[in-house]
Amino acid sequence: MKNIQKEKTLIVIKPDGIQRSLIGEIVKRYERLGLKLVALKMFVPKSDFIEKHYTVDLNWRMANGEKTIKAYRDKSLTPPTDDPMEMSAMTLEKLKKYMSSGPVVAMVWEGAHAVQIVRKITGGTEPLTSDVGTIRGDFVLDSYQISDPTGRAVRNLIHASGSIDDAEKEINLWFKPEEIIKYNLVQEHILYDVNLDGILE
Repeated sequence: MKNIQKEKTLIVIKPDGIQRSLIGEIVKRYERLGLKLVALKMFVPKSDFIEKHYTVDLNWRMANGEKTIKAYRDKSLTPPTDDPMEMSAMTLEKLKKYMSSGPVVAMVWEGAHAVQIVRKITGGTEPLTSDVGTIRGDFVLDSYQISDPTGRAVRNLIHASGSIDDAEKEINLWFKPEEIIKYNLVQEHILYDVNLDGILE
């Protein structure tokens, strides 16, 4: 059985997050939850690397295409195609252009329920419909209504792993094992110890 306190997730601050000078604010949101930053790097990813990232989950293409087509129909709009694989190919091209347009900051965060907690605080994929209090809901005004007609990806600041399985695959793609640091953080005792020992003198 895996140690739930050691669950890891991948966060990538996208080029628009860097350009908006939101690195510190985004890091602060995850730190305040009690998560531990265990890996960090900044670089400009190549287009083919971004394709590998989004297709690390073999079901992503079909799921993304179906979700996008449904989103069009839910808004009473006609999707550009009814073929999920064609639709996701269009999405992938937009994402490759977007994510390779400038530097990104990739991070691995560790802690109990890391994947689920990070998804919750990050907000939904479309900033317009993300809840107030989430990072995307608080800092972005973009929507599919704006991005789709101009043929670009929606600008939503952050990528966050969608599942524990995805997180593991994505972390292995973005980081070498030796780049992930194992260390103790004092606050872990407050979060996880059975008794709050050692507080009083």
